[in-house]
Amino acid sequence: MIEITNLSKVFTLHNQGSAVIPVMAGAALSVTPGECVGLTGRSGSGKSTLMRMIYGNYLAAGGSIRVGDLDVARAAPREIIRLRREVLGYVSQFLRVVPRVPTLDVVAEPLLQLGVPVDAARARAADLLARLNIAERLWGLSPTTFSGGEQQRVNIARGFAHPYPALLLDEPTASLDAANREVVLGLIEEAKARGAAIVGIFHDEAARDRVCDRLVDVTGFTPRLAA
Repeated sequence: MIEITNLSKVFTLHNQGSAVIPVMAGAALSVTPGECVGLTGRSGSGKSTLMRMIYGNYLAAGGSIRVGDLDVARAAPREIIRLRREVLGYVSQFLRVVPRVPTLDVVAEPLLQLGVPVDAARARAADLLARLNIAERLWGLSPTTFSGGEQQRVNIARGFAHPYPALLLDEPTASLDAANREVVLGLIEEAKARGAAIVGIFHDEAARDRVCDRLVDVTGFTPRLAA
């Protein structure tokens, strides 16, 4: 479902004489349906960079990133937008939403974009918000007014609203209490059971051991700089 081959990435520092910094070379990764692969490596080794490249936020310098039938490294913007709508979900650490949109509709939005009837989309959103212990009295309010932990749970609910065939998870259990952590791990296990291919960053070692089928150390993808 996710197939990465000979992937490379450089950053150009335009404010420093357009210096070119190689940050990834020869990256390779394969994730099959129903499998969860955890990315490991020291801070700054490229875990988040790799996730952003899979999602199409960062442009690859070379290689391929196939998600389903699409090579993200060569895809047109409209193709990436469609991929994100239908195939590839992303649960980041931070909630980014339009202000004043009610929480229920924030979570339902991925389904509404796919043409799911409003009542069905909101019912799915309500189920997820309830499971993640977001009080019903808050569903009509904008999540921009919520605490950090509440915003994180809204973000998780939104990311799991549609049954994406592939998922990217960036620290999904960070800062959660035991009860909500258990809910999130259950959602990940349900996604695996229905065949989702998942790539995740988990600093929570117990969570990683529970849901990840194998680990990939991205340090091996970091180019060695000449002394």
